[in-house]
Amino acid sequence: MTRRVLIVTHGGRPEAVVALHEAVSELERAGFEVTLHDDDLAESFGDHMARTRAREGVAESEVVIVLGGDGTILRAAELTHGTGVPLLGVNLGHVGFLAESEREDLRAAVGRLAAFDYTVEERTIVEVRAYLPGEPEPLVGWALNEATVEKAQRERMIEVVLGVDGRPLSSFGCDGVITATATGSTAHAFSAGGPVMWPEVDAVLVVPLAAHALFARPLVVGPRSTITVDVLPDSASSGVLTCDGRRRIDLPNGSRVEVRRSDTPLRLARLSTAPFTDRLVSKFSLPVVGWRERAASVAATAGTTAERAAAAPGGAGETARFPGDGGTTDEEE
Repeated sequence: MTRRVLIVTHGGRPEAVVALHEAVSELERAGFEVTLHDDDLAESFGDHMARTRAREGVAESEVVIVLGGDGTILRAAELTHGTGVPLLGVNLGHVGFLAESEREDLRAAVGRLAAFDYTVEERTIVEVRAYLPGEPEPLVGWALNEATVEKAQRERMIEVVLGVDGRPLSSFGCDGVITATATGSTAHAFSAGGPVMWPEVDAVLVVPLAAHALFARPLVVGPRSTITVDVLPDSASSGVLTCDGRRRIDLPNGSRVEVRRSDTPLRLARLSTAPFTDRLVSKFSLPVVGWRERAASVAATAGTTAERAAAAPGGAGETARFPGDGGTTDEEE
């Protein structure tokens, strides 16, 4: 049976083009049939890219390989959403939290794929519904990282009511509200001061942006809860809803956004069995040695350097000799 792979990449980057040629060569050598995706059209609310998926045979693919950073992986997720086909990311970006492999490991990644030496991990996504004034039905979307309600006018605040499970929690003026998955906790929500959640945490994170309120801390909401963000009718600014930084709609005053965990997860192919802790340490270059140990290491290094200097000819360990100090000089010898 022919094994099929679909490749998604950032065609505008020279390093991506080079990686693409290498990936295609390695995959074909391993016996895979390779298809390339070169369509950058983002899925819109209510449009599930059925034609694109059918045209490119996404459902028939064993895996979708993504050459790029997290942004390219989010684009590829629009192709695999709802199909069960896993994504395998090869990082060509900077941090690359969603990627499984680095650029220099591309050949090894293809070998692991050919040998079925990988696992599949399911990641929670959220379902997003936008109820607009005068519209009988909501617009339906989804997000792997986050759904963000933000102010449309830069110079004004958006005034919202935040609710959980049908009950209002707090109202305030702000720059926006982020609702993120555990996967997205290291993305926009992280930069806004939210906590990092391990991928297996089944919850939704809520992070207000620059809220004018005493109670505006990040919240971790249970997996069966529904979060609502209402744009007040008299808000100084209307809103904008953005999912994963790609799919966007305007929110007039009086709109409501509902976010809840989706029953359909997104699947990621994994080559490494290392825990998420190691990924955090690697991606953020976190120090894993305490300051006492670092100080002791610096002191030991300094001591070793001093000992070597003292032992060297003419070093600090030799007694300097001057005329009249009881020793002899070169001239006297």
